[in-house]
Amino acid sequence: MKRAATLLLGGAALLVGGLYLSADYIKLNLNHWITPATQPNRAVVWQQGPAQGPTENRPPNIVLIVADDLGINDLTITGAGAGGMPTPNIDAVGREGVVFAGGYAGNATCAPSRAALLTGRYATRFGYEFTPTDVKLPGWFPTGLFRPDAMFARNIASFPSDWSVKTIFDEEAARNLPPPGGKGVPAAEITIAEQLHASGYHNIHLGKWHLGEAKGMRPEDQGFDESLGFIIGGQMFLPENDPNVVNSKQDFDPIDRFLWANLPYSVQYNGSPRFAPDKYMTDYLTDQALSAIRANRSRPFFMYLAYNAPHTPLQALKSDYDALSGIKDHRRRVYAAMVRAVDRGVGKVMAELKAQGLDDNTLVIFTSDNGGAHYVGLPEINRPFRGWKATFYEGGIHVPLLMRWPARIKPGSQYANPVSHFDIFATASAAAGAALPADRAIDGVDLMPFAAGTTSAAAHDALFWRSGGYRAVRQGNWKLHSLGQQRETRLYDLAVDPTERRDVAAQQPEKVAALTAMLAAHDRQQKPAAWPSLIRSPIPLDRPLGVKSSPKDDYIYWWN
Repeated sequence: MKRAATLLLGGAALLVGGLYLSADYIKLNLNHWITPATQPNRAVVWQQGPAQGPTENRPPNIVLIVADDLGINDLTITGAGAGGMPTPNIDAVGREGVVFAGGYAGNATCAPSRAALLTGRYATRFGYEFTPTDVKLPGWFPTGLFRPDAMFARNIASFPSDWSVKTIFDEEAARNLPPPGGKGVPAAEITIAEQLHASGYHNIHLGKWHLGEAKGMRPEDQGFDESLGFIIGGQMFLPENDPNVVNSKQDFDPIDRFLWANLPYSVQYNGSPRFAPDKYMTDYLTDQALSAIRANRSRPFFMYLAYNAPHTPLQALKSDYDALSGIKDHRRRVYAAMVRAVDRGVGKVMAELKAQGLDDNTLVIFTSDNGGAHYVGLPEINRPFRGWKATFYEGGIHVPLLMRWPARIKPGSQYANPVSHFDIFATASAAAGAALPADRAIDGVDLMPFAAGTTSAAAHDALFWRSGGYRAVRQGNWKLHSLGQQRETRLYDLAVDPTERRDVAAQQPEKVAALTAMLAAHDRQQKPAAWPSLIRSPIPLDRPLGVKSSPKDDYIYWWN
């Protein structure tokens, strides 16, 4: 019955619009088609470690906490705080450990950044170049008629805008897509979890995955003993009409409209049927992390706690929203309340580690997958930097990166030179006493000598980023952007221009040539994208979405 109805709907859509499905059609039907019903909440019973473990020579626990689309200005240790709100618990990780002031994301969007973070490699080494926008489809779904990823991209490209610079949809790429649901980190890649598993660690994933849902790509297949969260890119934080939630919808953003229409409110435990959390998603993930810590207090564990906040949809717990009455703008207040919940969660995790006697010998790492997004409509989240998520300007890739390990890192430590997300793999490996894989290039380095102050040398000669025809490299204080769609090259000297406002490419042709050659050499070491880019979106560098466009807007084209 469902298959027949779907075929009829698909045929009707073809008659009225070829392969095009309107945004309203997607809102009304897509989530119903591809998302199984969510079951009621059920208790999660975490696997129990031994009653008592070794007290001497035990390797450190490692807790990696990743926020989603958190801007560098959203924390008071790296900026002014979201809406001016302090973040004391996250700040304490850096104050009691080390702040990597030159922390960089592996990419400027969620999924490729996470792929680099968990593998210790440029994600382009294994073709993970673009953020996937599809999901694994039920067998009855008529993929021969239309594809959700192409529909999603096409609707973004056709969304009304007052800007004369338009999004480009690649029809040829849409006709040559790989099977749905198969986009992710290949099983042959080695994740932090797989690396630590060989050293006796129990590995736990909570929250966002976004690195593939096909067999071999899920967290349970990539080294995690236990996984509680969501495989797709996001979830609702509470049902839209829950009395405990305050919502902020951005009608100017096509992605936001899609999310509100289609995201479920659910989690899975080790691939189980989806079931509903019993509270606000950020608090739910925090409370489950506390339970998992208690269950594993007597054995070394690696915990990857991947919050989906403050990514859209913007939903705040009402009690957090009410506590921020000094923030008058509704959207800013909801956003700040979401950051408040993450900060509270970090504080609870740190308190639980201390309560279990694990505090001194636990390496805690806090970061964000990329910079804040322009589509939330808030101008200040990445200040003082230009750019946003989906740009290689500092606002898109310069992220908070904090580490705390009382046994090894002195409080108040600072390291200013550039480091990357992919250094976390090598750092965790060294902490666990695990040798790095010898059969592949590992781009990261162990950051502990830099955190401990035993060396002040540069951790990297250069860092690279690539998304389709848009590429960037930083070597020392020089940073080059190669804008393929615009056939333009920009050069900045971050020593005197850290916010990238003065392009000196015309004055430095030799430096442009040298960095361009470095980009070309780096490209030759990478693999072609495993799936094609469907859209090229103009991203304004100096205004968020929702602010009226100007003919003078500076922008880049982002490929995805």
